[in-house]
Parts: sequence; structure tokens; C-alpha cells
Amino acid sequence: MSSLRVTLSLFVVALFTSLIHAAERPNFVIINIDDLGYADIGPFGSEINRTPNLDRMAAEGRKLTCFYAAPVCSPSRASLMTGCYPKRSLSIPHVLFPGNDVGLDPGEITIAELLKEQGYATGIIGKWHLGDQEAFLPLKQGFDYYYGLPYSNDMGPPSDGIKSNLGAPLPKMQPDKKYQPPLPLIRNNTVLKRMLAEDQTRMVTEYTAEAVKFIEGHQDGPFFLYLPHSAVHFPLYPGKEFQGRTGHGLYSDWVEEVDWSVGKVLDAVRESKNSKQTFVMFTSDNGGSLRHGAVNKPLRGGKGSTLEGGMRVPTIAWWPGKIPAGTATPEVAGMFDMLPTLVGLADGKLPQDRTLDGRDIWPLLSGEENAKTPHDVFYYFRGLNLEAVRRGDWKLRLKDGELYNLDQDIAEANNVAKNNADIVSELTQLAAAMDSDLGQTDKGPGCRPLGHVDNARPIISDDGRVRKDMQFEPPLTGE
Repeated sequence: MSSLRVTLSLFVVALFTSLIHAAERPNFVIINIDDLGYADIGPFGSEINRTPNLDRMAAEGRKLTCFYAAPVCSPSRASLMTGCYPKRSLSIPHVLFPGNDVGLDPGEITIAELLKEQGYATGIIGKWHLGDQEAFLPLKQGFDYYYGLPYSNDMGPPSDGIKSNLGAPLPKMQPDKKYQPPLPLIRNNTVLKRMLAEDQTRMVTEYTAEAVKFIEGHQDGPFFLYLPHSAVHFPLYPGKEFQGRTGHGLYSDWVEEVDWSVGKVLDAVRESKNSKQTFVMFTSDNGGSLRHGAVNKPLRGGKGSTLEGGMRVPTIAWWPGKIPAGTATPEVAGMFDMLPTLVGLADGKLPQDRTLDGRDIWPLLSGEENAKTPHDVFYYFRGLNLEAVRRGDWKLRLKDGELYNLDQDIAEANNVAKNNADIVSELTQLAAAMDSDLGQTDKGPGCRPLGHVDNARPIISDDGRVRKDMQFEPPLTGE
């Protein structure tokens, strides 16, 4: 009897201790906008878009003015999920498409999986884009809950309004041409509808409502919410209340709706029981798309390039009382740093059986005195190709041998290679050293395998049938 009492007492103590530790662990929200330009929001210099909620977030938080993503969608998201350069964990030349037989390998250890080990509830609301086969979808990659699109909102047939902006005529379908399959909206493993133009106008509102519901429903334990919006990626479909609101076109309308969404999410956090224990990060998956209305000034270039405008993204870290208000850091950081940083804050352990390129940047976020970037060198990959190398303020673009001092020339306008041959040589050698790791062009020995499945199929086929591994709630007409 005495032994039983001791055992019960130890169990109660262990349970109590576990609950205390769970209560101490912070909640995490990552808001990831699609194709947002560096200067599309007020805190980063927008001259036309009104973003009062992001203005307040920056006033209460810390701007990261040199935060790097990748040039395009899938690689950037792989970097965030795995803590690696995209080429290490998802070595593809561009992005993933509907029905591809490859995706993020289930053997990769994601940020969601590591946080689940620490007792976190995990949810993704929005765009995934790391593979649409069953083995690659969020519920197989550490997430408890999933609501959103499996890839970009432009990946579908023109007849559904997926290839044209709000109000534009639908492109004519050519009978002899192969088109992408219908775009599905998914909850967990259930297909809710086939997305049409009208559905796209409700995406921001619906994602926001789902995010607020998730926050409100997980106040008694730590949670990780990943909110990757489909906005402001082409096609442009701002919600009805925002259409024409700015007078600057559909793109600005949608940026302002995104700002509204951020406000709703932050309000939900502020009103939650554990409001002082929630860290929120706002960022973009790559540079803005100039042809669709994004502004990346003063950076050069845009989405799809390894110029600063293609990879440096507007980022704000917010955690009142933990992150200093109204501050900024110019130190180099990036998507791959989020996994080690959040896992560290959650008192978790990083995997020891694989290479991680990201580092814990909490000293930068918390404003620790004299905190510096943990990255002596940063590599700019576009797909499988290494296109530039940065050390300190110096950036070398490899193809043409252009050298820029980013501290003095953030716009990459003044090539100073001729006067700095020693620096060009040093950075060229750093690039060559990558051959023994990720490779400069093809896959190097440090690239991990892609996930692969046989007999890959899109989630919804051209004739409207849903793949066998997915449930569905009819109708799939988008109505």
C-alpha cells in the first residue's frame, strides 16, 4: 500500500510539473504572406498601402530588415519547415505542381513535429505547397489540423477563374491543350470544394476566421499556428469589402485586406488567456512579383531572382515584454532560422542525425546587447543553382562576377568588383567550397532525398473525381 502511495505521489508530481512546463512554453504564430513586396507595407516604406495593424505590430515589435526567404514558393516553405537551405531538404529546380510524384520527404523532421514532441497543438491554415500526394500533405508532416490549399491559387484550369484576376474575362480553353486539374480547398483529408473565382474572394476572410478559432480553442496548452496566406499571389482576388477600397488597384486592395487579417489575429492573441506567452512572426515567402503590382524598393529585382528584391522579405517579430518595441535589426537571418529558434524557446531538442543550416536567432529577436548574425556566410540559391554568396556586407553575384557592398548599396546598383579583387577571390572560393556540400549546380552530397510516390495523381482529376485517399463533401462545384 505504501509503495502504491509513493507511485501515485510521484505520478501526481510528474503530471503537475508537466502542466507547469506546458503553461510556461510560449505559443507560436507564423504569418507567411505569398509574394508580398519588401515595401508593400507601412513599416517597410509603403507610400500607397494603408497597413495600420502592421504599423502597430512594428511599433510594438522588432523589424528584421535583412531577413531572407527563397526566390519562389516551395523552396521557401521547405526552408521554414526543415531549418535548412531549400536545396538541402527539397532539391527541386523550381516549384511543385499538382500531381507531382515528388515532395517534401516524410523522413524530414519538420518544425511542427519537433514542437509536437514538446506537447504543442499544431495547425496550418492556408497554402502548403510541399507536395499534394497523401504522404506529403500536412497531416503527415507533424500538423494536427489543416485547412487550405495544397499549392498556389493560380494552379488550376482557366475556366475556373484560376488564371485571371477579379473581373477579368476568363481565358478561352483550347480543346487540344492540357490544363492543370481543379484547385481543391481541403480540411484535414477532406476536399471541401473545387475553388472558383468567387471562392478566391473569400480566402482571406475564411483563413482569418479559422486562425482565430484555432487560437481561441487552444488557450489551455501551447500551440503552433502556421498561417501561410494565399494572398497576395496572382490571381488577385480581394474580398468584397476591400474591392476598390484603395483606389490603387486589386493588389493594394488585397494588401490592405491582409493587414486587416493580421489585426484580427493579433486581437485574438491579445484577448487570449495566455496573451503574454505568444510570439508572432510576420513575413513573406519570397520577394514581391513586380508584374502583379508589388513594390520592393529600395531593393533591386523581384520574385524569382537572387537579387535582394527576390529574397529579402519584410519581417516583423512581435512578443510584447520579450521583444523590444519599436526596434529593428539589420543582421542577416532567414526562414531556416525559425525552426531552431522556436524549438529552442519551446525547450525542445534539435535532431542530431542531420545537418541544419539555420541557427537560433533569439538573441537578435530579443535585442540582446551586441547580438550578431550567426551566419558568417549566406548562400543565395535559385533552384539547384548557387547564384550569389554573401559574407558580411559583401555580396558576389557569381555569373557575371558583380560585387556589391550591401551596407552602402542596398539597391545593388554599383558594381565594385574591379576595386576589390581580393574580396571577389575570397567569395569565389567560398562558392567553390559548396561543391563538397550542396553543389553549385547539380545536387551535391549534402542534398537529402526527395519524397517519392508511385502512380501520383492530382487531388481532383479533370473529370471532377476526388483521389481515393481523400474524403470529400459534395458538391465540388465551388458553390
